[in-house]
Amino acid sequence: MQGRSFIVASVLAIAAGPAPADNGPPKGDPQAARSKISMCIGCHGIPGYRTTFPDVYPVPKLGGQHPEYIVRALQAYRSGERSHPTMRGIAESLSEQDMADLAAYYGTAR
Repeated sequence: MQGRSFIVASVLAIAAGPAPADNGPPKGDPQAARSKISMCIGCHGIPGYRTTFPDVYPVPKLGGQHPEYIVRALQAYRSGERSHPTMRGIAESLSEQDMADLAAYYGTAR
């Protein structure tokens, strides 16, 4: 009886196959971001631009930023960890792939 249980368990383990690999975060595509940057350039594309909502705030330049920093910042805006109503609304509309694409684009832009 124990032999049969061992065989059944072995067959089930083999049939289950390996666990799916965690490929980590999506790889960004700077070319794909070109269709997505319109929501960014209205503020981040103007040198020296300052917003007046909710406070007077200098808008950071995105070109040349580390892609990982951009992704983390967008994720923090989406979760509410970072507070800025406009950025939260934008970040909530982005998928993880969108964030990776935008980060790849701005990481290579100057």
